Amino acid sequence: MTSPSASSGQAVVSGRRWLILGVLSLAELLGMSLWFTASAIAPNLESIWGLSSGQGAALTTAVQIGFVVGTAVAAILNLADVVPARFYFAVSALLAAAANLGLLWASGFGVAVLLRGLTGFFLAGVYPPAMKMAATWFVQRRGLAIGILVGSLTFGKATPYLLRAFDGVDMVMILGVASSAAVVAALLVAVVYRDGPHGFTRRPFSWSLATVVWKHRETRLAVVGYLGHMWELYAMWTWIPAFLLASAMARGGSPGELQVAKLGGFVAIAVGAAGCLWGGWAADRVGRALLTQRILAASGLCALLIGLLFGASPWWLLPVAWVWGFFVVADSAQFSALVTEVAPQHAVGTALTLQTSLGFLLSTVTIQIIPSVVVWLGGWQWAFSVLTLGPAVGMVAMGRLLRVSTRPTPGSPSV
Repeated sequence: MTSPSASSGQAVVSGRRWLILGVLSLAELLGMSLWFTASAIAPNLESIWGLSSGQGAALTTAVQIGFVVGTAVAAILNLADVVPARFYFAVSALLAAAANLGLLWASGFGVAVLLRGLTGFFLAGVYPPAMKMAATWFVQRRGLAIGILVGSLTFGKATPYLLRAFDGVDMVMILGVASSAAVVAALLVAVVYRDGPHGFTRRPFSWSLATVVWKHRETRLAVVGYLGHMWELYAMWTWIPAFLLASAMARGGSPGELQVAKLGGFVAIAVGAAGCLWGGWAADRVGRALLTQRILAASGLCALLIGLLFGASPWWLLPVAWVWGFFVVADSAQFSALVTEVAPQHAVGTALTLQTSLGFLLSTVTIQIIPSVVVWLGGWQWAFSVLTLGPAVGMVAMGRLLRVSTRPTPGSPSV
Protein backbone atom coordinates (compact mmCIF):
# COMPACT_ATOMS: atom_id res chain seq x y z
CA MET A 1 0.00 0.00 0.00
CA THR A 2 1.36 3.38 -1.00
CA SER A 3 1.60 5.88 1.83
CA PRO A 4 -0.02 9.34 1.44
CA SER A 5 3.40 10.98 1.59
CA ALA A 6 4.71 8.73 -1.22
CA SER A 7 1.67 9.47 -3.39
CA SER A 8 2.13 13.18 -2.74
CA GLY A 9 5.79 12.95 -3.72
CA GLN A 10 4.94 11.13 -6.96
CA ALA A 11 2.37 13.79 -7.82
CA VAL A 12 4.93 16.54 -7.25
CA VAL A 13 7.46 14.77 -9.51
CA SER A 14 4.79 14.22 -12.16
CA GLY A 15 3.79 17.88 -12.14
CA ARG A 16 7.40 19.01 -12.08
CA ARG A 17 8.37 16.90 -15.09
CA TRP A 18 5.78 18.54 -17.33
CA LEU A 19 6.97 21.96 -16.21
CA ILE A 20 10.54 20.99 -17.05
CA LEU A 21 9.46 19.60 -20.41
CA GLY A 22 7.62 22.84 -21.16
CA VAL A 23 10.70 24.90 -20.29
CA LEU A 24 13.00 22.71 -22.37
CA SER A 25 10.58 22.73 -25.32
CA LEU A 26 10.33 26.52 -25.25
CA ALA A 27 14.11 26.78 -24.92
CA GLU A 28 14.59 24.48 -27.93
CA LEU A 29 12.12 26.50 -29.99
CA LEU A 30 13.90 29.75 -29.13
CA GLY A 31 17.46 28.45 -29.33
CA MET A 32 17.15 26.54 -32.58
CA SER A 33 15.77 29.62 -34.36
CA LEU A 34 19.47 30.34 -35.04
CA TRP A 35 19.84 27.41 -37.44
CA PHE A 36 18.35 28.85 -40.65
CA THR A 37 18.88 32.58 -40.13
CA ALA A 38 21.50 32.74 -42.87
CA SER A 39 19.23 30.81 -45.24
CA ALA A 40 16.40 33.24 -44.54
CA ILE A 41 18.60 36.26 -45.29
CA ALA A 42 20.59 34.56 -48.08
CA PRO A 43 19.06 36.82 -50.79
CA ASN A 44 20.29 39.87 -48.85
CA LEU A 45 23.78 38.46 -48.41
CA GLU A 46 23.96 37.35 -52.05
CA SER A 47 23.08 40.90 -53.09
CA ILE A 48 25.54 42.56 -50.70
CA TRP A 49 28.51 40.32 -51.44
CA GLY A 50 27.62 39.12 -54.94
CA LEU A 51 27.36 35.48 -53.92
CA SER A 52 26.23 32.60 -56.08
CA SER A 53 23.39 30.32 -54.99
CA GLY A 54 26.00 27.68 -54.16
CA GLN A 55 27.78 30.08 -51.81
CA GLY A 56 24.43 30.95 -50.25
CA ALA A 57 23.87 27.25 -49.62
CA ALA A 58 27.34 27.02 -48.06
CA LEU A 59 26.15 29.28 -45.24
CA THR A 60 23.72 26.54 -44.20
CA THR A 61 26.21 23.78 -44.94
CA ALA A 62 28.63 25.46 -42.54
CA VAL A 63 26.09 25.12 -39.74
CA GLN A 64 25.77 21.38 -40.46
CA ILE A 65 29.54 20.89 -40.41
CA GLY A 66 29.95 22.97 -37.27
CA PHE A 67 27.26 20.92 -35.57
CA VAL A 68 29.03 17.67 -36.51
CA VAL A 69 32.34 18.94 -35.11
CA GLY A 70 30.64 20.20 -31.96
CA THR A 71 28.83 16.91 -31.44
CA ALA A 72 32.04 14.92 -31.94
CA VAL A 73 34.04 17.13 -29.56
CA ALA A 74 31.30 16.91 -26.92
CA ALA A 75 31.16 13.12 -27.28
CA ILE A 76 34.92 12.58 -27.15
CA LEU A 77 35.31 14.89 -24.12
CA ASN A 78 32.09 13.50 -22.61
CA LEU A 79 30.95 17.05 -21.85
CA ALA A 80 27.34 16.04 -21.16
CA ASP A 81 28.54 14.05 -18.12
CA VAL A 82 31.40 16.31 -17.02
CA VAL A 83 29.62 19.69 -17.18
CA PRO A 84 26.30 20.30 -15.37
CA ALA A 85 23.53 20.07 -17.96
CA ARG A 86 21.91 23.47 -17.44
CA PHE A 87 25.28 25.24 -17.46
CA TYR A 88 26.36 23.38 -20.62
CA PHE A 89 23.10 24.28 -22.38
CA ALA A 90 23.05 27.92 -21.25
CA VAL A 91 26.65 28.72 -22.17
CA SER A 92 26.27 26.98 -25.54
CA ALA A 93 23.11 28.96 -26.34
CA LEU A 94 24.77 32.26 -25.42
CA LEU A 95 27.83 31.54 -27.56
CA ALA A 96 25.65 30.45 -30.48
CA ALA A 97 23.65 33.69 -30.16
CA ALA A 98 26.86 35.72 -30.26
CA ALA A 99 28.18 33.89 -33.33
CA ASN A 100 24.85 34.39 -35.11
CA LEU A 101 24.73 38.11 -34.33
CA GLY A 102 28.29 38.45 -35.58
CA LEU A 103 26.95 38.19 -39.15
CA LEU A 104 25.95 41.85 -38.85
CA TRP A 105 29.63 42.80 -38.77
CA ALA A 106 30.95 40.14 -41.16
CA SER A 107 33.20 41.66 -43.81
CA GLY A 108 32.57 39.01 -46.43
CA PHE A 109 31.70 35.46 -47.34
CA GLY A 110 34.67 33.79 -45.63
CA VAL A 111 33.97 35.40 -42.27
CA ALA A 112 30.26 34.59 -42.63
CA VAL A 113 31.02 30.90 -43.24
CA LEU A 114 33.24 30.82 -40.16
CA LEU A 115 30.54 32.43 -38.02
CA ARG A 116 27.90 30.01 -39.27
CA GLY A 117 30.23 27.11 -38.52
CA LEU A 118 30.67 28.41 -34.97
CA THR A 119 26.90 28.76 -34.64
CA GLY A 120 26.46 25.10 -35.53
CA PHE A 121 29.34 24.11 -33.24
CA PHE A 122 27.71 25.77 -30.23
CA LEU A 123 24.23 24.49 -31.11
CA ALA A 124 25.65 21.01 -30.48
CA GLY A 125 25.32 22.01 -26.82
CA VAL A 126 21.69 23.03 -27.25
CA TYR A 127 20.07 20.28 -29.31
CA PRO A 128 21.39 16.82 -28.20
CA PRO A 129 21.77 17.62 -24.47
CA ALA A 130 18.12 18.70 -24.23
CA MET A 131 17.02 15.21 -25.28
CA LYS A 132 18.97 13.67 -22.41
CA MET A 133 17.83 16.39 -19.99
CA ALA A 134 14.18 15.64 -20.73
CA ALA A 135 14.75 11.90 -20.49
CA THR A 136 15.97 12.23 -16.87
CA TRP A 137 12.38 13.23 -16.01
CA PHE A 138 10.57 10.63 -18.14
CA VAL A 139 10.59 6.86 -18.12
CA GLN A 140 6.99 6.32 -19.07
CA ARG A 141 5.87 8.49 -22.01
CA ARG A 142 9.49 9.23 -22.86
CA GLY A 143 8.72 8.85 -26.56
CA LEU A 144 6.07 11.54 -26.32
CA ALA A 145 8.41 13.81 -24.38
CA ILE A 146 11.19 13.50 -26.96
CA GLY A 147 8.64 13.98 -29.76
CA ILE A 148 7.49 17.23 -28.17
CA LEU A 149 11.09 18.45 -27.93
CA VAL A 150 11.90 17.58 -31.55
CA GLY A 151 8.65 19.21 -32.63
CA SER A 152 9.58 22.36 -30.75
CA LEU A 153 13.01 22.65 -32.31
CA THR A 154 11.50 21.98 -35.74
CA PHE A 155 9.13 24.90 -35.29
CA GLY A 156 12.01 26.99 -34.00
CA LYS A 157 14.09 26.31 -37.09
CA ALA A 158 11.22 27.59 -39.24
CA THR A 159 10.83 30.94 -37.44
CA PRO A 160 13.39 32.93 -39.50
CA TYR A 161 11.29 32.18 -42.59
CA LEU A 162 8.20 33.45 -40.77
CA LEU A 163 9.94 36.75 -40.01
CA ARG A 164 11.19 37.02 -43.58
CA ALA A 165 7.64 36.66 -44.91
CA PHE A 166 6.59 40.05 -43.52
CA ASP A 167 7.26 43.29 -45.33
CA GLY A 168 9.58 45.65 -43.53
CA VAL A 169 11.51 42.91 -41.71
CA ASP A 170 15.17 43.16 -42.72
CA MET A 171 18.23 41.02 -42.01
CA VAL A 172 19.14 43.06 -38.94
CA MET A 173 15.80 42.25 -37.35
CA ILE A 174 15.94 38.55 -38.29
CA LEU A 175 19.42 38.12 -36.81
CA GLY A 176 18.60 40.22 -33.76
CA VAL A 177 15.36 38.43 -32.96
CA ALA A 178 16.93 34.98 -33.33
CA SER A 179 19.94 35.84 -31.15
CA SER A 180 17.71 37.43 -28.52
CA ALA A 181 15.55 34.31 -28.51
CA ALA A 182 18.62 32.14 -27.88
CA VAL A 183 19.62 34.36 -24.94
CA VAL A 184 16.14 33.89 -23.45
CA ALA A 185 16.52 30.12 -23.95
CA ALA A 186 19.80 30.18 -22.04
CA LEU A 187 18.25 32.10 -19.15
CA LEU A 188 15.21 29.82 -18.98
CA VAL A 189 17.29 26.68 -18.67
CA ALA A 190 19.84 28.23 -16.30
CA VAL A 191 17.17 29.44 -13.89
CA VAL A 192 14.49 26.75 -14.04
CA TYR A 193 16.00 23.44 -15.15
CA ARG A 194 17.20 20.79 -12.70
CA ASP A 195 18.12 17.17 -13.45
CA GLY A 196 15.35 14.63 -12.97
CA PRO A 197 15.33 11.48 -10.83
CA HIS A 198 16.05 9.05 -13.69
CA GLY A 199 19.75 9.40 -14.41
CA PHE A 200 21.67 7.54 -17.10
CA THR A 201 24.49 5.05 -16.96
CA ARG A 202 27.48 6.70 -18.59
CA ARG A 203 28.08 5.30 -22.05
CA PRO A 204 30.69 7.68 -23.52
CA PHE A 205 31.95 7.71 -27.09
CA SER A 206 34.81 5.33 -27.82
CA TRP A 207 36.72 5.00 -31.07
CA SER A 208 37.39 1.37 -30.18
CA LEU A 209 33.63 0.71 -30.27
CA ALA A 210 33.05 2.30 -33.70
CA THR A 211 33.93 -0.92 -35.51
CA VAL A 212 31.75 -2.92 -33.12
CA VAL A 213 28.81 -0.63 -33.87
CA TRP A 214 29.22 -0.86 -37.63
CA LYS A 215 29.65 -4.64 -37.63
CA HIS A 216 26.45 -5.06 -35.63
CA ARG A 217 23.91 -5.66 -38.38
CA GLU A 218 20.80 -4.24 -36.71
CA THR A 219 22.62 -1.05 -35.70
CA ARG A 220 24.12 -0.66 -39.16
CA LEU A 221 20.71 -0.98 -40.80
CA ALA A 222 19.18 1.56 -38.39
CA VAL A 223 22.00 4.01 -39.16
CA VAL A 224 21.60 3.51 -42.92
CA GLY A 225 17.88 4.20 -42.56
CA TYR A 226 18.71 7.43 -40.72
CA LEU A 227 21.16 8.42 -43.44
CA GLY A 228 18.43 7.99 -46.04
CA HIS A 229 16.23 10.27 -43.95
CA MET A 230 18.98 12.90 -43.58
CA TRP A 231 19.74 12.84 -47.31
CA GLU A 232 16.32 14.39 -47.78
CA LEU A 233 15.53 16.37 -44.61
CA TYR A 234 17.83 19.39 -44.49
CA ALA A 235 17.91 19.90 -48.24
CA MET A 236 14.12 20.07 -48.18
CA TRP A 237 14.12 22.48 -45.23
CA THR A 238 16.77 24.68 -46.84
CA TRP A 239 15.26 24.94 -50.30
CA ILE A 240 11.48 24.51 -50.03
CA PRO A 241 10.94 28.25 -49.33
CA ALA A 242 12.96 29.15 -52.45
CA PHE A 243 11.07 26.53 -54.49
CA LEU A 244 7.67 27.88 -53.49
CA LEU A 245 8.69 31.46 -54.17
CA ALA A 246 10.16 30.52 -57.56
CA SER A 247 6.92 28.70 -58.41
CA ALA A 248 4.85 31.78 -57.59
CA MET A 249 7.16 33.98 -59.66
CA ALA A 250 6.95 31.53 -62.59
CA ARG A 251 3.19 32.05 -62.52
CA GLY A 252 3.71 35.79 -62.65
CA GLY A 253 2.15 35.88 -59.21
CA SER A 254 0.77 39.03 -57.67
CA PRO A 255 2.42 40.56 -54.58
CA GLY A 256 -0.23 38.81 -52.52
CA GLU A 257 0.60 35.45 -54.05
CA LEU A 258 4.30 36.00 -53.42
CA GLN A 259 3.47 36.75 -49.79
CA VAL A 260 1.45 33.54 -49.57
CA ALA A 261 4.43 31.62 -51.01
CA LYS A 262 6.74 33.04 -48.35
CA LEU A 263 4.35 32.11 -45.56
CA GLY A 264 3.86 28.72 -47.20
CA GLY A 265 7.59 28.07 -46.92
CA PHE A 266 7.45 28.72 -43.20
CA VAL A 267 4.46 26.39 -42.76
CA ALA A 268 6.15 23.65 -44.81
CA ILE A 269 8.90 23.48 -42.19
CA ALA A 270 6.88 24.31 -39.08
CA VAL A 271 4.23 21.64 -39.77
CA GLY A 272 6.96 19.11 -39.08
CA ALA A 273 6.39 19.85 -35.39
CA ALA A 274 3.01 18.13 -35.67
CA GLY A 275 4.68 15.32 -37.63
CA CYS A 276 7.12 14.71 -34.78
CA LEU A 277 4.31 14.45 -32.24
CA TRP A 278 2.36 12.08 -34.47
CA GLY A 279 5.49 10.01 -35.15
CA GLY A 280 6.14 9.55 -31.44
CA TRP A 281 2.54 8.50 -30.85
CA ALA A 282 2.39 6.13 -33.82
CA ALA A 283 5.76 4.48 -33.22
CA ASP A 284 4.58 3.04 -29.92
CA ARG A 285 1.64 1.44 -31.72
CA VAL A 286 3.06 -0.01 -34.94
CA GLY A 287 6.77 -0.25 -34.13
CA ARG A 288 9.60 2.11 -35.04
CA ALA A 289 11.10 0.21 -37.97
CA LEU A 290 7.76 -0.26 -39.73
CA LEU A 291 6.68 3.33 -39.06
CA THR A 292 9.92 4.83 -40.35
CA GLN A 293 9.65 2.73 -43.50
CA ARG A 294 6.15 4.05 -44.17
CA ILE A 295 7.14 7.64 -43.42
CA LEU A 296 10.12 7.39 -45.78
CA ALA A 297 7.77 6.16 -48.50
CA ALA A 298 5.41 9.10 -47.96
CA SER A 299 8.12 11.77 -47.90
CA GLY A 300 9.98 10.28 -50.85
CA LEU A 301 6.78 10.24 -52.90
CA CYS A 302 6.20 13.92 -52.10
CA ALA A 303 9.75 14.77 -53.18
CA LEU A 304 9.10 13.06 -56.51
CA LEU A 305 5.64 14.51 -57.16
CA ILE A 306 6.01 18.11 -56.02
CA GLY A 307 7.90 18.99 -59.18
CA LEU A 308 4.78 18.20 -61.22
CA LEU A 309 3.05 21.11 -59.47
CA PHE A 310 5.76 23.71 -60.01
CA GLY A 311 4.07 26.80 -61.37
CA ALA A 312 0.62 25.47 -60.46
CA SER A 313 -1.93 27.24 -58.32
CA PRO A 314 -0.90 27.51 -54.66
CA TRP A 315 -4.18 25.74 -53.84
CA TRP A 316 -2.58 22.61 -55.34
CA LEU A 317 1.09 23.17 -54.59
CA LEU A 318 1.04 24.27 -50.96
CA PRO A 319 -0.89 21.27 -49.56
CA VAL A 320 1.64 18.89 -51.12
CA ALA A 321 4.51 20.94 -49.68
CA TRP A 322 2.86 20.85 -46.26
CA VAL A 323 2.24 17.10 -46.40
CA TRP A 324 5.90 16.67 -47.32
CA GLY A 325 6.93 18.90 -44.43
CA PHE A 326 4.81 16.82 -42.06
CA PHE A 327 6.38 13.50 -43.07
CA VAL A 328 9.95 14.57 -43.84
CA VAL A 329 10.80 14.94 -40.13
CA ALA A 330 8.16 12.73 -38.50
CA ASP A 331 10.60 9.82 -38.29
CA SER A 332 13.63 11.78 -37.08
CA ALA A 333 13.39 11.11 -33.35
CA GLN A 334 12.33 7.52 -34.01
CA PHE A 335 15.59 6.69 -35.76
CA SER A 336 17.55 7.81 -32.70
CA ALA A 337 15.26 5.80 -30.43
CA LEU A 338 15.66 2.81 -32.74
CA VAL A 339 19.45 2.92 -32.43
CA THR A 340 19.22 2.98 -28.62
CA GLU A 341 17.02 -0.13 -28.79
CA VAL A 342 19.02 -2.27 -31.24
CA ALA A 343 22.64 -1.25 -30.55
CA PRO A 344 24.77 -3.22 -28.07
CA GLN A 345 24.06 -1.48 -24.78
CA HIS A 346 27.72 -0.85 -23.96
CA ALA A 347 28.08 1.01 -27.29
CA VAL A 348 24.91 3.12 -27.39
CA GLY A 349 26.76 6.41 -26.87
CA THR A 350 29.16 5.66 -29.72
CA ALA A 351 26.33 4.50 -31.98
CA LEU A 352 24.32 7.69 -31.44
CA THR A 353 27.37 9.90 -32.04
CA LEU A 354 28.24 8.10 -35.26
CA GLN A 355 24.63 8.21 -36.43
CA THR A 356 24.31 11.95 -35.82
CA SER A 357 27.70 12.88 -37.25
CA LEU A 358 27.33 10.82 -40.43
CA GLY A 359 23.77 12.06 -40.96
CA PHE A 360 24.59 15.74 -40.69
CA LEU A 361 27.69 15.34 -42.85
CA LEU A 362 25.58 13.65 -45.52
CA SER A 363 23.05 16.48 -45.38
CA THR A 364 25.76 18.93 -46.46
CA VAL A 365 25.99 17.07 -49.76
CA THR A 366 22.34 17.43 -50.73
CA ILE A 367 22.11 21.04 -49.52
CA GLN A 368 24.87 21.87 -52.00
CA ILE A 369 23.55 19.58 -54.74
CA ILE A 370 20.13 21.19 -55.12
CA PRO A 371 21.27 24.57 -56.59
CA SER A 372 23.55 22.69 -58.99
CA VAL A 373 20.64 20.52 -60.13
CA VAL A 374 18.52 23.65 -60.64
CA VAL A 375 21.21 25.10 -62.93
CA TRP A 376 21.75 21.80 -64.72
CA LEU A 377 18.04 21.26 -65.40
CA GLY A 378 17.41 24.91 -66.14
CA GLY A 379 14.81 25.33 -63.42
CA TRP A 380 13.30 24.09 -60.19
CA GLN A 381 10.75 21.64 -61.57
CA TRP A 382 12.67 18.40 -61.01
CA ALA A 383 15.32 19.63 -58.60
CA PHE A 384 13.88 17.75 -55.62
CA SER A 385 13.65 14.43 -57.45
CA VAL A 386 17.25 13.67 -56.48
CA LEU A 387 16.15 13.61 -52.85
CA THR A 388 14.05 10.47 -53.41
CA LEU A 389 17.24 8.40 -53.46
CA GLY A 390 17.58 8.78 -49.69
CA PRO A 391 14.12 7.52 -48.74
CA ALA A 392 14.48 4.66 -51.22
CA VAL A 393 17.70 3.45 -49.60
CA GLY A 394 16.25 4.00 -46.14
CA MET A 395 13.16 1.94 -46.96
CA VAL A 396 15.32 -0.98 -48.08
CA ALA A 397 17.35 -0.78 -44.87
CA MET A 398 14.23 -0.69 -42.70
CA GLY A 399 12.75 -3.63 -44.62
CA ARG A 400 15.86 -5.68 -43.91
CA LEU A 401 15.82 -4.62 -40.26
CA LEU A 402 12.22 -5.78 -39.98
CA ARG A 403 13.17 -9.18 -41.42
CA VAL A 404 16.17 -9.50 -39.10
CA SER A 405 14.19 -8.50 -36.02
CA THR A 406 11.40 -10.98 -36.74
CA ARG A 407 13.72 -13.85 -37.64
CA PRO A 408 13.77 -16.53 -34.89
CA THR A 409 17.07 -16.96 -33.13
CA PRO A 410 18.85 -20.34 -33.44
CA GLY A 411 17.31 -22.87 -31.10
CA SER A 412 14.23 -20.78 -30.38
CA PRO A 413 10.86 -22.48 -30.83
CA SER A 414 8.90 -21.54 -33.92
CA VAL A 415 5.42 -20.16 -33.47
